Amino acid sequence: MSADIYLARIQEVMSQIRSTQSEPIRKAGAAMARSITGGGRVYIFGSGHSVMPVMDIFPRYGSFVGFYPLYDPRLMWTSVIGPGGARELLWLERREGYAKVFLQSYALEPRDCMLVFSHGGLNAAPIEVAQEARDKGLTVISVSSLQNARVAQAKHSSGMKLSDVAHIAIDNCIPPEDALVDVGQIEHVAAGSTVAAITIAMSLVAETAARLAEQGKVPPTFVSPNVSGVRPGHMDSVYQAFTDFYYARAPKR
Repeated sequence: MSADIYLARIQEVMSQIRSTQSEPIRKAGAAMARSITGGGRVYIFGSGHSVMPVMDIFPRYGSFVGFYPLYDPRLMWTSVIGPGGARELLWLERREGYAKVFLQSYALEPRDCMLVFSHGGLNAAPIEVAQEARDKGLTVISVSSLQNARVAQAKHSSGMKLSDVAHIAIDNCIPPEDALVDVGQIEHVAAGSTVAAITIAMSLVAETAARLAEQGKVPPTFVSPNVSGVRPGHMDSVYQAFTDFYYARAPKR
């Protein structure tokens, strides 16, 4: 059954991530913890389907203030065709120069980290977000297919791929095609990169939190209402902490 094939393939991916990517994940967790303890931010970016791990890191139960998701509706589809459609998004994320304009709204500082998700790691938007962050002195962490980086030709005029720009490049361990199941046609089906990216994202949340906990510095954390013993008003205090965090800096003009 093809469902069993997919589950077996994605289990192989999880095992490969654990066996080959533990060290870069630990390094990334350490860098992100340093940013948060130093009063910095861990910015998170992805476009297209790669916005999913960004949304899953924060805000969600089990994550904490210190992560700063970067959302641009023009780089996220809200429809299949027409305004907000996938075709329009794919066109924009390949255009050079847009990411730098987008990032003008954020006061990036050297004490921050920039975590960028992109399966292919070839389009202009993720590469230029990473490059702009690196130019401003941030620690840049990427999550992408290093198999794809090895076999694909660069599309960006710089000749760079996302993993080339990153200080710490984490491999999602997904093949370039992304879809994992052969059902007897040219095109395979059932993508794996989202499962891999979110697995890595949650691993980074856990690693960062553990390092912060060693110092007694885990920031206010989103907690499910199903958890007993949490004081009344806890979630309001998390929202207030993020509000203070959000407005702590004004973009430099």
